Amino acid sequence: QVQLVESGGGLVQPGGSLRLSCAASGFTFSRYPMSWYRQVQGSERELVATITSGGIDTNYADTMKGRFTISRDNAKNTVYLHMNSLKPEDTAVYYCTPGVPVWTSRGYLEPWGQGTLVTVSS
Repeated sequence: QVQLVESGGGLVQPGGSLRLSCAASGFTFSRYPMSWYRQVQGSERELVATITSGGIDTNYADTMKGRFTISRDNAKNTVYLHMNSLKPEDTAVYYCTPGVPVWTSRGYLEPWGQGTLVTVSS
């Protein structure tokens, strides 16, 4: 069974930091890129960051550059999002996904996690 489980969200004050984690199972994690997206209620999901399968290359949305860092540990099948200098406008539900179809025992799927809520407020 393909599963992506995000964790690490919560309430943080402006200027604070959080580290999100996404544990993957059910597919060969190390073969695929991974991305973080976020969604504010009533808005479309937006891409936050992407990391290649080997973890060498990363890309970020302009508003996150210099504040967020995506990383992965293929031995643990986990991708992370380190968020610094958080702003109230970063408040959203954060999701992880390979962003591409992955091969599973049930064929090709495009899995998403359930999301973790980040609230930036004083």
